[in-house]
Amino acid sequence: MEEKTHTSIHYEKELQEIKETLLYEGGLVEQAIQRAVRSLLERDSDLARTVIADDEQINALDEKIESACIRLLALRQPAAKDLRFIAATIKVNGHLERIGDIAANIAKRAVDLNKVPPVKPYVDLPRMADITREMVRESLDALVNEDCELACEVREKDEVVDNLNEQIFRELLTFMMEDPKTIHRALMITQISKNLERISDHAESIAKMVIYMVTGKNVRHLGPGEGL
Repeated sequence: MEEKTHTSIHYEKELQEIKETLLYEGGLVEQAIQRAVRSLLERDSDLARTVIADDEQINALDEKIESACIRLLALRQPAAKDLRFIAATIKVNGHLERIGDIAANIAKRAVDLNKVPPVKPYVDLPRMADITREMVRESLDALVNEDCELACEVREKDEVVDNLNEQIFRELLTFMMEDPKTIHRALMITQISKNLERISDHAESIAKMVIYMVTGKNVRHLGPGEGL
């Protein structure tokens, strides 16, 4: 009985460490998004290069979390809720690693754009970045707290980001049509906008996994609020 209690305590500790490491990875990803966009707004290429270099740390955490989850599955054979959480964590971890890559790509575009005059003041891009960072943070909070309501709120924000992305594209298309010399710069900005929209999609996917983990309902192909 004493040995079983010790094993149970050690198992709970391992599970808690995975949760904390995942949240730490999420914090780094959120910071990478914020810094990548700020490097563009403030024309700070050194900051952009820091984002690119720091992506290695996110990659290392990705490997650490995946290894910890696989070890827990193999040695502890978790059941029911814990099994669903670990399976979801492995997938969420992959989404976070890809978001880190996207933030690094935004930083690379910022380095290029900082060498040339801006096409227009950046208004909607910072808004997109703020919303996507919120979505990443809230989707992870929903995961560790098993909060379906918060997960649904994350999903609803994805449409806001999609609309901002379309608005930015329409504005830049006007600039390109009026002055062909802006085409290259405008296309790089649209790439950044699209990258932010992709981050939003990843955050929404995490939210969908939370809903499945908690309720058992698969909402991957349903709109926000459908199927609940």
